[in-house]
Amino acid sequence: MYCDSKATIAISCNPVQHSRTKHIDVRYHFIKKKVKKGIVELFFVGTEYQLTDLFTKALPEERFTYLVR
Repeated sequence: MYCDSKATIAISCNPVQHSRTKHIDVRYHFIKKKVKKGIVELFFVGTEYQLTDLFTKALPEERFTYLVR
Protein backbone atom coordinates (compact mmCIF):
# COMPACT_ATOMS: atom_id res chain seq x y z
CA MET A 1 0.00 0.00 0.00
CA TYR A 2 1.38 3.42 -0.91
CA CYS A 3 0.96 6.37 1.44
CA ASP A 4 2.16 9.99 1.39
CA SER A 5 2.14 10.36 5.19
CA LYS A 6 5.22 9.24 7.08
CA ALA A 7 3.32 9.72 10.36
CA THR A 8 0.65 7.26 9.26
CA ILE A 9 3.28 4.69 8.32
CA ALA A 10 5.03 5.15 11.68
CA ILE A 11 1.79 4.68 13.62
CA SER A 12 0.86 1.60 11.60
CA CYS A 13 4.25 -0.06 11.98
CA ASN A 14 5.11 0.88 15.58
CA PRO A 15 3.06 -0.86 18.30
CA VAL A 16 4.49 1.50 20.95
CA GLN A 17 2.38 4.33 19.52
CA HIS A 18 -0.88 2.53 20.45
CA SER A 19 -1.67 4.50 23.61
CA ARG A 20 -1.43 7.75 21.65
CA THR A 21 -3.72 6.62 18.86
CA LYS A 22 -6.81 5.32 20.65
CA HIS A 23 -8.89 8.15 19.17
CA ILE A 24 -8.15 7.10 15.58
CA ASP A 25 -10.99 5.57 13.57
CA VAL A 26 -11.46 1.78 13.46
CA ARG A 27 -10.52 1.58 9.77
CA TYR A 28 -6.98 2.75 10.53
CA HIS A 29 -6.61 0.15 13.26
CA PHE A 30 -7.74 -2.44 10.70
CA ILE A 31 -4.76 -1.49 8.51
CA LYS A 32 -2.46 -1.54 11.54
CA LYS A 33 -3.49 -5.14 12.31
CA LYS A 34 -2.87 -6.20 8.70
CA VAL A 35 0.61 -4.62 8.78
CA LYS A 36 1.40 -6.45 12.02
CA LYS A 37 0.37 -9.79 10.47
CA GLY A 38 2.47 -9.08 7.37
CA ILE A 39 -0.53 -9.08 5.03
CA VAL A 40 -0.05 -5.43 4.03
CA GLU A 41 3.19 -3.51 3.62
CA LEU A 42 3.27 0.29 3.60
CA PHE A 43 5.55 2.35 1.36
CA PHE A 44 6.07 6.10 1.34
CA VAL A 45 5.22 7.82 -1.92
CA GLY A 46 5.48 11.58 -2.26
CA THR A 47 2.35 13.58 -2.98
CA GLU A 48 3.50 14.36 -6.52
CA TYR A 49 3.34 10.64 -7.39
CA GLN A 50 -0.02 9.77 -5.82
CA LEU A 51 -2.09 8.09 -8.50
CA THR A 52 -5.20 8.41 -6.35
CA ASP A 53 -5.21 12.12 -7.21
CA LEU A 54 -6.62 11.08 -10.60
CA PHE A 55 -9.81 9.98 -8.86
CA THR A 56 -10.05 12.43 -5.97
CA LYS A 57 -8.92 15.85 -7.23
CA ALA A 58 -9.44 18.18 -10.14
CA LEU A 59 -6.06 18.25 -11.88
CA PRO A 60 -4.55 20.53 -14.50
CA GLU A 61 -4.18 18.80 -17.88
CA GLU A 62 -0.38 18.59 -17.59
CA ARG A 63 -0.55 16.86 -14.18
CA PHE A 64 -3.28 14.49 -15.37
CA THR A 65 -1.24 13.49 -18.43
CA TYR A 66 1.84 12.88 -16.24
CA LEU A 67 -0.05 10.59 -13.86
CA VAL A 68 -1.78 8.65 -16.65
CA ARG A 69 1.55 7.63 -18.18
